[in-house]
Amino acid sequence: MPASVVWDPALLAYDLGGDHPFNPVRLELTIRLATELGVLADVPLLVPEPAIEEELHRAHSPEYLEAVKRAPMTGAELAHGLGTEDNPVFAGMHESSALVVGSTLLAARRLAAGESTRVVNIAGGLHHAMRDRAAGFCVYNDCAIAIDWLLDHGFDRVAYVDTDVHHGDGVQAAFYTDPRVLTISLHQHPFTLWPGTGYASEVGAAGAEGSSVNIPLPPGTRDPGWLRAFSAVVPALLAEFRPQVLVTQCGVDSHEEDPLADLALSVDGHRAIYRTLRELAEKHAGGRWLAVGGGGYQLIRVVPRSWTHLIATVLDRDVPPDTPLPLTWVNDVLRAAPSAELPAAMTDGRPTDYRPWGDGVDEPVDVAIRDTRRAVFPLHGLDPDDPRD
Repeated sequence: MPASVVWDPALLAYDLGGDHPFNPVRLELTIRLATELGVLADVPLLVPEPAIEEELHRAHSPEYLEAVKRAPMTGAELAHGLGTEDNPVFAGMHESSALVVGSTLLAARRLAAGESTRVVNIAGGLHHAMRDRAAGFCVYNDCAIAIDWLLDHGFDRVAYVDTDVHHGDGVQAAFYTDPRVLTISLHQHPFTLWPGTGYASEVGAAGAEGSSVNIPLPPGTRDPGWLRAFSAVVPALLAEFRPQVLVTQCGVDSHEEDPLADLALSVDGHRAIYRTLRELAEKHAGGRWLAVGGGGYQLIRVVPRSWTHLIATVLDRDVPPDTPLPLTWVNDVLRAAPSAELPAAMTDGRPTDYRPWGDGVDEPVDVAIRDTRRAVFPLHGLDPDDPRD
């Protein structure tokens, strides 16, 4: 069964306007770069339709939906988190947000129908939206809606792994009481970054203890430390949970050049993350992998390269790191942004080798590793202090 890509230029309408950092140009530049590199050659792009209200109600209250619809007509609607600096009101807000949800639902439907084993949707990943309010640039939570849909269509164990620099709070909140969904989030420590949640002690509500996993990482964490923390926690939990599908939010605001956060990953680190997620989906989820985008605010130098690597990884068309950026893409970008300083290739030239946890050497991320393992591993019958688990 083929891997698939969901994309339509209509998704660019999710535009918070002005100088807002969540600029849809990052999506356009990614698709153009992937096209120029041949990653999308002969790949039919799946065109989504907007999610209907019944589908949106999977994660959002009717009152909230009405507020979203009404806000562009009534001006700043300060209730429900709308009309704020993070979530300004914009024309067509409900319609464009519903289309983002529809794009991730289309990916879920492809997996459930057995028409694709992997699907990527870079326009998705709006993981902060809550049941009755917008948050963190996110109006509707496409991740939560798609997972809820999967639970009603043949799946009873879904694993969600969030690699965005910000805590995946909206998805965690949606399934905090549901043992059928394992949510794992690796993010900058909540003491140092919005939304201020995602501590290791947040493990799920009564009856679902261990279903919520958080790995809060210190600012400045680089690729080797991030990958060390990931490998110390995620594979063991996926092996024990045995998900039927892996859903991943692949925000790239963890990059060292991102203006909104303070982790220090590279494009090379992102590429390594995607290849690891692909391997884990094959090993623990029957190969079924739904990947969405998310955050990422270095619009030209980082997002297009990292998400082109994501698309390529999903399609098994891995792009070698030393691949030069296509001259046509570079010239198009420089015509629109003459002062842009562009990298030469699909790499930052950064090493991604890491030492596995349990090697007897204490690293800065090991505090997070120990805290998370001790909070969660016993709830899954695993030994938090044994690196073999």
